[in-house]
Amino acid sequence: MVESKKGLKKLMEERLRKLKEFRQLCIDVYPHSFKRKHTTEQLRKRFNKLKKGQITKSRAVVAGRIKAIRIMGKASFLDIKDGTGRIQLYFHKNTLKEKYKLLKKLDVGDFLGCSGFIFKTKTGELTIHVQSFVILAKAIRPLPSEWYGLRDAELRYRHRELDMLMNPEIKKIFITRSKALTLMREFLNKKGYLEVETPLLQPIYGGGHAKPFITHLNALDMRLYLSISPELYLKRLIIGGFEKVYTISKNFRNEGIDRSHNPEFTMMECYAAYHDYNDMMVLVEELYEFIFKKILGTTKLKYEGNILDFKRPWKRLTMYDAIKKHLGINVEKLNKEEIIAETKKKGLKLDYKDNWTKGVVVIELFEEYVANKIIQPTFITDHPKESTPLCKLHRSNPELIERFEPLAAGYELGNAYTELNDPLLQRKLFKEQVKKRRLGDEEAHPFDENFLEALELGMPPTGGLGLGFDRMVMLLTGQHSIREVIIFPFMKETTEE
Repeated sequence: MVESKKGLKKLMEERLRKLKEFRQLCIDVYPHSFKRKHTTEQLRKRFNKLKKGQITKSRAVVAGRIKAIRIMGKASFLDIKDGTGRIQLYFHKNTLKEKYKLLKKLDVGDFLGCSGFIFKTKTGELTIHVQSFVILAKAIRPLPSEWYGLRDAELRYRHRELDMLMNPEIKKIFITRSKALTLMREFLNKKGYLEVETPLLQPIYGGGHAKPFITHLNALDMRLYLSISPELYLKRLIIGGFEKVYTISKNFRNEGIDRSHNPEFTMMECYAAYHDYNDMMVLVEELYEFIFKKILGTTKLKYEGNILDFKRPWKRLTMYDAIKKHLGINVEKLNKEEIIAETKKKGLKLDYKDNWTKGVVVIELFEEYVANKIIQPTFITDHPKESTPLCKLHRSNPELIERFEPLAAGYELGNAYTELNDPLLQRKLFKEQVKKRRLGDEEAHPFDENFLEALELGMPPTGGLGLGFDRMVMLLTGQHSIREVIIFPFMKETTEE
């Protein structure tokens, strides 16, 4: 965080010396509270029309972190920063008497509370003439130089609090994230969806193809899993009589880490009785348009050199047609062997397995060579049935299912189905997944008898949707790594700083 460990140790020893001197003077530098009455933003709005050199009788009581210290004999200036901005403080020995000496024991990074009178300097700087002050927290560890800042990505993610202190623009990302979360709830609530909670610790995980995190419950001596998806619990609520439900929750997947994947991520999932995947496409369009307009004032944004427009309606493209458009292979008219031959002819490499069906080849081909070419917001529809055991078969082609993924800038933004509600077919598909697990497919869906028994009670036609919230925030804030929009992203353990 500073130039060297030796230099850091020296600086910290100096600060500890000052802390000791404060305590020898019986000064509590870690008081319990401070009655702040004004923020810097409030003061700037109220006194922005003061003339240069004008002095007021208005008293201000502020608090914040010291960002700069300039001690000059009988008069000194400090800058403090709170959550709304920065303001200058003026200290004079004639006003503070003996307490003026304490300024030399302060450091950049300390927290200070003070009261005084507002004036504007001859250079036009809004300033508080301090009448009294109190130390609120002594910072033992120095901040990095503001000039050089904090640029190392690993250090920034590992010490996010330091990142926010040195890179104020980072805070804006998470303010936007919070606004988007609030707007998402507002939108769904107005649509009649009820927010619910589902378990994060589950005896059987499900709802997606993923490797789970495994843990152990000592009280009952049983294995548990961290949720990879809330899907099956939400469907059980539809069965139980709720017609529209949603949850915004953490999902955990024991998979790779890259610029669009984190082991822990935020997902919004919602389910609506009497809907299908066409209805859920409309919901996605409306939701994105609502949030983007509220936050950006427009549905357009520049991302990775492209102007993306999230205005309704989005383009709809079947997976077959997307492959045909971008690779020139008409997979709809070809069998598995013919598709593989075409890919080899075009120099496209896939790690073929003998047990792959045509549908699996199509899925792999799309994910490997087509998905990253989808730039404008697009619904990729009508996936091969092999892609999930939880979706209804397509009403016009039994080799496909009524599934779509919204994509933009090459990213998958979510996943949606016309939900499978035939309990007999669901049981059959779960049994097939068990066979795949026995053959080594670690991501095959586990057999969930509780869910099947619930489904046997009857579930109405239902549309389901899951949206990756973190990726939405990446687009909203123009970030190119998921770690930039997760406040505390997962980091590899290290013993060195």
